[in-house]
Amino acid sequence: MDGVKPLSKNPFICVPFPAMYMVWRGGGNLVICSLAACHSRDTILLMYIQSLSLRHFRTYARLELDLPAAPILLLGDNAQGKTSLLEAIAYLALGRSPLTPTDQHLIHWNAAESGLPFAHLEAQLVKQGRVEQLEIAMERSAQANGNARTSKRVRIDRRVVRRADLAGHLNVVLFLPEDVGLIGGPPALRRRDLDDLLSQVYPAYVDCLDSYQQTLTRCNALLRHLRDDGGDPAQIEPLEDLLARHGVALSLYRRRVIAALSFQADRIHQDLTGGQAWLQLTYQPNFDPLQPPALDYQLGLLPQAAAESPVDVDALQGAYREMLHRRRKEAVARGMILLGPHRDELRFISLGVDLGTFGSRGQQRTTVLALRMAQLRWLQQETGETPVLLLDEVLAELDRKRRGYLLETLHTMEQTIMATTDAELFPAAFRERALVLEVSGGIITPHAP
Repeated sequence: MDGVKPLSKNPFICVPFPAMYMVWRGGGNLVICSLAACHSRDTILLMYIQSLSLRHFRTYARLELDLPAAPILLLGDNAQGKTSLLEAIAYLALGRSPLTPTDQHLIHWNAAESGLPFAHLEAQLVKQGRVEQLEIAMERSAQANGNARTSKRVRIDRRVVRRADLAGHLNVVLFLPEDVGLIGGPPALRRRDLDDLLSQVYPAYVDCLDSYQQTLTRCNALLRHLRDDGGDPAQIEPLEDLLARHGVALSLYRRRVIAALSFQADRIHQDLTGGQAWLQLTYQPNFDPLQPPALDYQLGLLPQAAAESPVDVDALQGAYREMLHRRRKEAVARGMILLGPHRDELRFISLGVDLGTFGSRGQQRTTVLALRMAQLRWLQQETGETPVLLLDEVLAELDRKRRGYLLETLHTMEQTIMATTDAELFPAAFRERALVLEVSGGIITPHAP
């Protein structure tokens, strides 16, 4: 790139470009070059959980568990702690639960009653030939107003870090039976799923998302004040500037990962349907219908090749601010910001049909399987490591063909942890090479054949 220098200083509050891209500034534009074009990752490195320790987490008063780099079957009846163990592993990857928005529900009820309202999660990871230690401690305390507050502390190798710093350490793909609801359920489910994926790889995305959500909360509070008590609406302008900066960055991250996932999911979906149905993931960023065509072009879903096209971030932020200003009067009247990434949408299209609206239950199951497998491949490509695959009663929800496809995938995994009530769903040869553990009442023991 003659005459173009690497971008050495980021002028924005949060870095709007994933590590998968090299960013250059030239001619007023930002040029994004995929790192895949610069080098290839031919070697997939070993990564697995060597040990897991839980104290006062969900149903587990205390658990010390050694785990191999192999398939692991958690066998037991419902409500015994199988899903809670998968949740704990996902919590160590994300810094929050994928199942509940409030940490206080994660602390063992007996710990709270005994005056020790805390939970502690710890995992030893084997990564690239060395051992890493991840720890998260939660503690619930009473406030002066009578409410309870749950604080959280994260450590990596005994060093206190931010939640965002968990990115790139433990990567997981969690597949639950209720995930079929992702396809046709509320848009918030799909946004959260996308955020969880990006948050595992990019610390800057976590920071940017947190900053956007905090700014959005402040904006909405000020808008309600202006609506109820009056005042100069122009005082919200500094917050709109922050929304524009963070909002454009989030949209750029999301656009690129959705383009990559769509490419992978389509190939998997065609395998699952015998080549009879293609699949496209369509990103629908939430912006004013009167938006400039350039903004729609740059922030909407583009083909894979277009992900390396120049992106004028300044122009995008300016257009975003203009739309926020244009709808400010309406935002004050309703007491909330009416556009931005918090209202983004992701749709699944096959043969011209929106599967979330018109797809059958079977089509939606096939689609979510393709999505989860695409996420697994994307994480592998981005990190150079195979993620830990967490499956909760998934085989029982799949027909024979899709079950066979998933079992075939498991052969390529270093570590898969599967919860089931019926071990017979798995072939005998698979069970013979797996570690089978019995889960009952928050106690885990080796399975007796």
